[in-house]
Amino acid sequence: MVAAVQRAVGWGRWVCTAAAPRPWRLFGAMCLLRLPRITQPLEKEEEEMAALMGQIELEKSQYSDHEMRKLEEEEQLRKRKESLYDDEITGKTVIMAQDLEDKWEQKLLRFKAAPRITDADKNNNRTSLNRRLDSNLMLLVKQKIGNQDLWLLPQAEWQPGETLRSTAERAMATFLGDHVQAKILGNAPSGIYKYKFPRAIRTEDNLGAKVFFFKAFLQSGDLSQTELKKDYLWVTKDELGDYLKPEYLKKVNGFLLDL
Repeated sequence: MVAAVQRAVGWGRWVCTAAAPRPWRLFGAMCLLRLPRITQPLEKEEEEMAALMGQIELEKSQYSDHEMRKLEEEEQLRKRKESLYDDEITGKTVIMAQDLEDKWEQKLLRFKAAPRITDADKNNNRTSLNRRLDSNLMLLVKQKIGNQDLWLLPQAEWQPGETLRSTAERAMATFLGDHVQAKILGNAPSGIYKYKFPRAIRTEDNLGAKVFFFKAFLQSGDLSQTELKKDYLWVTKDELGDYLKPEYLKKVNGFLLDL
């Protein structure tokens, strides 16, 4: 009987706690990344190692089918010149391996690689996705917090019935629209940032906010048809310090990798 009463008291205590007002307002934020589109330039040591490995691979490699064909054709030509071998095929065009190599060489000479430095890089246009192609880019938006306009990851306040992930998804959709494709990494947050409100507005039932960060990779790179609803930027990890407050930046850098 005593145990039953204790269980009932404990259950009642849990219900009261759950029903009590939350002193912390909850927010979900999305760390949306555009992954690198090209590889980063090699360092001097990496270039030397790549050249060494290429030389070792060449020395240990076997002849390809094309190389074997070229050797056979060169042997046939040598025998023809010595009048020891005659296998002329009249009325038929024969494409030699050397002809193919000449054709490939001309095609290579006409090829022009796209520049690594884009117009957006030259103009320092940080609203463009077509910049810093060898690095991750993170979406920042300007949002009003209190009476301040701050650069933040897209965030929204949690609503009853939502998961924190769905809150972060809503924050992203509010800014980019529902048609943008992004791969969200897991259901658990990657980081959390907690802060207290200024004393002037802080109460026992309204101490501050907790922001739960989720990560996502942008999969649809064409945002030309998206009506961006706020001021926004696409910045690298090194550029975050130009916009984010130090404590907020510290929490973001805690889960952000830029390999």
